[in-house]
Amino acid sequence: MGEVLHSAPRFLTPEGLCAALVAALGDKVVAAKEEFGEVVITVARGAIVETLRTLRDGHEYQQLMEIAGADYPSRAERFEVVYMLLSVTKNSRIMVKVCAAEDTPVPTVTGLWPVAGWLEREVFDMYGVVFAGNTDLRRILTDYGFEGHPFRKDFPLTGYVELRYSEEDKRVVYEPVELAQDLRSFDFMSPWEGADYVLPGDEKAAVPPPAPAPVATAPVTGGAPKADVPKTTDKPADTGAGAKADKAAAKKVDAGAGATKPKRAPAKKSRAEAAPEPTESRPARKPRSKKAGNEGGQGPAPEGS
Repeated sequence: MGEVLHSAPRFLTPEGLCAALVAALGDKVVAAKEEFGEVVITVARGAIVETLRTLRDGHEYQQLMEIAGADYPSRAERFEVVYMLLSVTKNSRIMVKVCAAEDTPVPTVTGLWPVAGWLEREVFDMYGVVFAGNTDLRRILTDYGFEGHPFRKDFPLTGYVELRYSEEDKRVVYEPVELAQDLRSFDFMSPWEGADYVLPGDEKAAVPPPAPAPVATAPVTGGAPKADVPKTTDKPADTGAGAKADKAAAKKVDAGAGATKPKRAPAKKSRAEAAPEPTESRPARKPRSKKAGNEGGQGPAPEGS
C-alpha cells in the first residue's frame, strides 16, 4: 500500500515531545508512553488541574476536545478519566489520564475550560465518576430516575427496568425487565465453512457409508504392444507414380489443349445502330367543312382540332 500524502498531517508529534512534557511536569507524572503516534501521560489524580494548566499555558495546548471514561473492573481504581488536548498552533494532540475508584472524586477542571462541565456530566452519567467542584453534576443522557451507570462493565445489557406508556395511569411507568427468551450467545462461526458442533437437526441425518476405494487394474490387450514403425515409400507404386500414371496425365493435357473455346456473346450495338428505320410520314388530314362544324348550333371548330 502506497503512502498517502496530504497537504497537512492529521496531527503532528514532534520528536522528543514525550520526554519534554515529562520533564516539565516533574513528579506529577505517574507513567508516560508514546503509542500509535500519540503521547499518553498518566498523572496523579490530585494534580490534574495543575497539569492541565501547565500544558495549556506553557506548551500551547489551548483546547480541551473531549473527556472520556474507561472501566477496568479488575483494578483497585477501576476507572480512567482521559483528557484529550489539542494545540492549534502546533497541530499536536496529547492525552492525559487519571485513575479513580467508585468513592474517590476527581477535581473538576471547569475553572480552566467551562465546557468541561458538560463533559464531566457525561462521564458521571455513564460511569459514575464524581467530579469534586462541579456545581451542576447531573445526569445528561439518561432519564432523571435512571438507576446505575450504563457504561460500567458489570451493568447488564438489558438494564434493570423498562418503561412503557400505561393507558390506565395515562403516563409512562417503569417495570422490571421481562424477556421472552434468554439472551443467546453467538459464536460467529459460519455453518457453511464448518462448525465445531453439530447443528440442530443434523443429528437426525443418517451418515452414508463411505464409497469403496477404486482399484487400479491393468488394461486387457491381445499381446505385446506393437511398436510404431515409420511408413516409407520404397518404390514408385507406393506413391501412385509410374508409366501408367504418366500416360494418363498426358492424355488429360492433350484433351484440354484441343478443346474449342466457348463462343463469346455478341457485343451490344450502339444506340444509333439499334434504332429502327424511320417509317413513312402519315398524310395530312383533310380540313373539316364549315357546314359540318356548325351543325347543332355549335360555333366554328377551333384551330388545330
